[in-house]
Amino acid sequence: MQQFVTLTEFKFNSFQSKLWAFFMMQFAHKPLSKVQGQDFYKLFGSGKSNFNPFPDWTTYAILQTWESEKAAKNFFEESQIYKRYCQHSQKHTIIEMQPIQSRGSWNNKNPFRFKSSEVSNIPSASKIAVITRASIKLSKLFKFWKAVPSSQKPLEDASDLIYTKGYGEVPFFEMATFSLWKSLEGLNKFAYQSKAHVKVIKKTRQIKWYNEELFARFKVLNVKEVTSP
Repeated sequence: MQQFVTLTEFKFNSFQSKLWAFFMMQFAHKPLSKVQGQDFYKLFGSGKSNFNPFPDWTTYAILQTWESEKAAKNFFEESQIYKRYCQHSQKHTIIEMQPIQSRGSWNNKNPFRFKSSEVSNIPSASKIAVITRASIKLSKLFKFWKAVPSSQKPLEDASDLIYTKGYGEVPFFEMATFSLWKSLEGLNKFAYQSKAHVKVIKKTRQIKWYNEELFARFKVLNVKEVTSP
């Protein structure tokens, strides 16, 4: 069975709601770890624009993989922790996805299951999501963040990029990025034909910033914009 994945990004506007979301980075783990039908989850804070390491207090996210689409539906219809996030947030976006490629590891395992043949079956108009994740070596931390501004510049010329955001499990050390693209063709054009991007990838391999890293692509099934009551 094809794996079902959701990324839910919440927006908070008031001081009280931002404070609540900050504390939930600790207290949401217990209820999330008990969600039925969920194989894997990650709770994220986020950084400011252009992969800035300093916090964006307005934005938090939950990444989840599911045994089935039905299990995800049950969570969004019945889960008390989800309802609490809805009550405190101004709005949120649910991105429903299926993995089409994943390599590397996240906490010593690859959480995404996919079929290699799935890539060839993607309609040209389908949106594509990309998640990259890295655990940065302490000895490379300063050099890594010093290099980040120049490494993000190629994205400014990526015409097929719809949205991108930097997330963090542990500030400065455990980082992830999410990006949403108009099509697989547009993503591949950027990944393999942008000289600036290729240069960044080459530098990453030479310096070896990471203790652990993962790169995954997803076919986007649906994007739901929800305004909280």
